[in-house]
Amino acid sequence: MTDSKSKTVEIWLPNGNARGVRIAKDRNRTVQAIQFPRQKLSAAKNREEPRQVGVYFLFGDAEDDAGKPPAYIGKARNCISRIHEHHRDKDKDWWTSALAFTSRTQDFTQTSVQRLEHDCVRAAKDAQRFRLQNKNMPSEPHTPEARRRELRNNFETVQTFLSVLGFPILDPLPTEEEADREQTKLYCRGRGADATGEYTEDGLVVFEGSVASLETTPKASERIEQRRQNLLADGVLEEEEDQLVFRENHAFSSPSPASETILGRSSNGWKEWKDGNGNSLHDLERQ
Repeated sequence: MTDSKSKTVEIWLPNGNARGVRIAKDRNRTVQAIQFPRQKLSAAKNREEPRQVGVYFLFGDAEDDAGKPPAYIGKARNCISRIHEHHRDKDKDWWTSALAFTSRTQDFTQTSVQRLEHDCVRAAKDAQRFRLQNKNMPSEPHTPEARRRELRNNFETVQTFLSVLGFPILDPLPTEEEADREQTKLYCRGRGADATGEYTEDGLVVFEGSVASLETTPKASERIEQRRQNLLADGVLEEEEDQLVFRENHAFSSPSPASETILGRSSNGWKEWKDGNGNSLHDLERQ
């Protein structure tokens, strides 16, 4: 029996290169996406899909396996022309990949993309997965009630395509309340540290309010110290009296970077993270 929430997304590789230009479509939606690495900008300029009014995203790489990667969201009458301007902008040297969302039926209007840009920036800020480079929040346009459902469908399609293509910038992280309800909450505790989190498809999500030790041990690697400094710079961690506090939910790529950041020392996250009964994540997931 097919799940009522199931979706079919088609990924087409115009040049046969899975790491080159990729085009995503859903037969039941008019929104289409074209994604390409910065090095393939010239190839993307030859395509019709991005030469339209739409919303675009620029993505960079995280400085390490715990820091937030940078991202920028914008709108344009001609997405590929605007992305090319960013390519020439010295202030945008950080981006490595771009996505443009346009309409297969070319029915996007300036008002609809303004609405889409606003909703995407708002959702990205709320999700807190990427370090958003937008300086200002786009103004919210007036939307007639009759069009709200259509525009909401556009946003949900963009959200799906972004996740499928490997950029879940609009997807909210799980919350501690959800983990409590589903009885999936984990704990990582040590000297001066008391953290809660959940193991998810995103890796190990540490919940807001978790406490990390203020100092690292003498044998802690430079990588651990740098990771903590990056999180402090991003505002994920904040020093408060004699401890470091997580000011927002944060996803680590795997359990060990999370436990090392919290404990301030080298550690095996599969052993350090435990449920309320003392069972390690290793026993819960690998047995």
